[in-house]
Amino acid sequence: MSNNLILAITKIGDLLLNNKITNTEDGNSINNIKLMLPEYQRPYKWTAKNVNQLMNDIEEAIKSNKEVYRVGTLILHYEEKDKSYNIVDGQQRIITFVLLLKCICDGEQIDFLKRDLANNSYNIHNVINNYRTIERHIDNFSEKDKKDEKEALGEYIKNHCELIVVITYDLSEAFQFFDSQNARGKELYPHDLLKAYHLREMQDVGVYETEKIVKTWEDINQEKLSILFKEYLYRLKEWIKGNKAWELNESNIDLFKGISTRDNYPYAQYYKAAFAYADNVNHSILPFVTGIQRLSSFQLNTPIIAGKPFFEYAKHYFDILADIQNNDKYEGYFIKDNDIVKTLNLRKYRNGVGNNITRLMFDTAILLYVDKFCPEIPSKPDSRLLEQFIVFAFIWAYSMRAQYVNIGWQVAQNYIMGTPKRDIENAFNIYKVIADADSPNSLLNVMSDLLMPLNDTKIIAKKDDFELVESEVYQNYLYYFDKYDFWEGK
Repeated sequence: MSNNLILAITKIGDLLLNNKITNTEDGNSINNIKLMLPEYQRPYKWTAKNVNQLMNDIEEAIKSNKEVYRVGTLILHYEEKDKSYNIVDGQQRIITFVLLLKCICDGEQIDFLKRDLANNSYNIHNVINNYRTIERHIDNFSEKDKKDEKEALGEYIKNHCELIVVITYDLSEAFQFFDSQNARGKELYPHDLLKAYHLREMQDVGVYETEKIVKTWEDINQEKLSILFKEYLYRLKEWIKGNKAWELNESNIDLFKGISTRDNYPYAQYYKAAFAYADNVNHSILPFVTGIQRLSSFQLNTPIIAGKPFFEYAKHYFDILADIQNNDKYEGYFIKDNDIVKTLNLRKYRNGVGNNITRLMFDTAILLYVDKFCPEIPSKPDSRLLEQFIVFAFIWAYSMRAQYVNIGWQVAQNYIMGTPKRDIENAFNIYKVIADADSPNSLLNVMSDLLMPLNDTKIIAKKDDFELVESEVYQNYLYYFDKYDFWEGK
C-alpha cells in the first residue's frame, strides 16, 4: 500500500455526528475530521428516486438483521493547509446521509451542514426536494409505531451503516481511485473517467477557473455527452486509422488522454505549440482588429492536449455535432434547411437499428468534413462545397441502407472497411478519404470517382412510391439517388 494512502472503515454516525473515522487498517480511529466539498465537485444530482432506493435498501437490511450494511466508498484528499478532508468521490451519498440524519435525528450537531454548496439549480432543487422526500417517507410509517420506527432507523444508520474510506495525501492518487469506481461500486461512464483524468492534469489551473470548467462540463446534457464520445468521437478516431470501432470503455479511453504537460517529445512539442498559438491568437485582440475568424484549436485526427484543453475540446465538438444535427433554416452554420436531411429526419428513417447506424455514419462523415474544411462561420463558397459533400456522404452511407435488408454493426463495420461479405457497391472508408484529402475540391473529385450508381438489382431495400410532402421533400430517400444520377435503370 502506498505511503500516501490510508484505508479505513467508518460508521455514518461517527463520521457525520462525531467527526471521526471509526477504524483505519491498523485499528486506530482518526479524530477531528473536517469534511469539505472542493470547488471542482460536480453538483448534487441525486433525486427522490435515489433517496427512496437508499432508504428502502437500509430498511431491507434492518429486516434482514444485517449487523453491518456497507453503503459505498468515500474517497478523501487530505489538505494539509487547513487540515481538511476534501471529498473527491462519494458526495452524493454523504449529502444524502446528512439530510437523513438531519430529518431523523433532529437536534444532533452535524458540522457538515455548515458547509457551503455551490449556488446552482441542481443543488438548490435536489437538497430541498430530497429532504421533503425523506420527510414523506417517514410520514408513511404507521402512526402507532412511528416514533419507534424512526428511532430504530436513526440508530441503524448511525451505528450499522458503514463506508469504506480511502484517504490520500496525493490528489492524483485520489483521482486514480475515482477513475475505477463510483459511489454504488459500478464502473463510471468513459467520459466520467476522462473528466477525472483531465482534472488531474490541471494542477496549474486556479480554483476559480477549475470550478468554471467543471460547471460548463456539468451543464452539458450528460447522456448526450456520453453519446458524443462513445458513438461519434471514438468511432471517428478508429475509422480514420482504418480500424473497426466497437465499444469505448476503460481499456481504450487512452485515445482521449492525449499529450500531457510532461510529454516533451518532438511530436508533442509540435501539437502543444499549435494549440498554444491558436489559443493565444483567439484570446488576443488580433481577430477583432483584423477581422479574421478564430483559429481552430482542434482536429479530430490529431492528439488531444491534456488538462483544460480537453474540456474545451469536448464542448467544441458537442456544439459542432449539435449544429450538424439541427436542420433549422435560421439556426446554426452548417446544416440549414437541407432537403436530404429533411427526408432523413422523417420518423420512419429515425427508427430501427439499421436506420440509426446509417444515420450515424452520415453524420460522422459530415462532422469530419466540417472539422477539417469549414471555418467557424463558413462563407458562401464554403457552404456550397459542404452542400456538395452532403450529397456524396448521403449516397455513400445510404448505399449500404439500400443494399441490405438488415443492418447491424458487423455489416456496417465491414462496409466502412471496404470488406463487405458480398458484392456491394460504394463500400469504402470515407473517413480515411476525408482525412487524406488536402482540400474540399480534391476530396469531391476523389468521391466522384469512388461512388458508383446503384441499379435495380442492387437496390433490395423497400421501394415505396415517391410521395410529395410539404416543402417539396420526398418521403423515400431513394428519390435522391434518382435526383443525383446514382440510380441506374429506374
